[in-house]
Amino acid sequence: MINLTLEAKEVELENTLVFEALGNPEREREFKLKSLKKWGFDLIFGKIDGKETYFTTELETKRAGDKFSKDGKEYEVIEVLQELPKNLELYAHIEMEMGKAYMVCELRDEDGVNIEVLRVPAVSLLYALFKKNKLGNLLKAVRNVGISIEFFQQNGVGGKPLPYHELPNAPKRFIRSVRKVEKETGFGRLSIAYYGETKDGKPRFWYSWLLPTIALFDLMIAKKVNQTLGILKAD
Repeated sequence: MINLTLEAKEVELENTLVFEALGNPEREREFKLKSLKKWGFDLIFGKIDGKETYFTTELETKRAGDKFSKDGKEYEVIEVLQELPKNLELYAHIEMEMGKAYMVCELRDEDGVNIEVLRVPAVSLLYALFKKNKLGNLLKAVRNVGISIEFFQQNGVGGKPLPYHELPNAPKRFIRSVRKVEKETGFGRLSIAYYGETKDGKPRFWYSWLLPTIALFDLMIAKKVNQTLGILKAD
């Protein structure tokens, strides 16, 4: 029984297809102010405990002149910004803390000095972004989120995976689309085993796809990934 199990495992491994865009997952990406608003936040110029600085609030919840307290600090809104100040750029990156991914946004000046304006759990923000834009394939396939994000789907039971040249059009189209996305993100890893179809014509497969988490906050990339995930669908 053990030998049979090991032999089946070897067959599975030998025939699982792996496509890699090598390199380190992108940790940081520059964004426009409109992206921050799409995520549900306004950029504020104001005061925290009397000191002028920048911070964020939930979209369209504060106006110039508003004062409020949060986490033991006093906030005052001087201006709700509609564009970035000329000497500042907006960057976002993923930080890991005790196994949990956080989306961190910073304003960076010409000297490379950063002002942190947002720190939220990456999963919460991604889910809100996916739901708001009706990216159902992303919601269904996302498995875990760290510096990289994993999408996973499985349909049906296994067997012996088909080699690439025997794949039907749908999985080949899926692989081509994956590789196009990875060229844009600069990093990715797809492992896929496709076993053919059942008598009812339903595909049997599993795949795992890694991409840089920060890239999914770019709505254009998120939509391309959502479209790609729709090529192979699980029941």
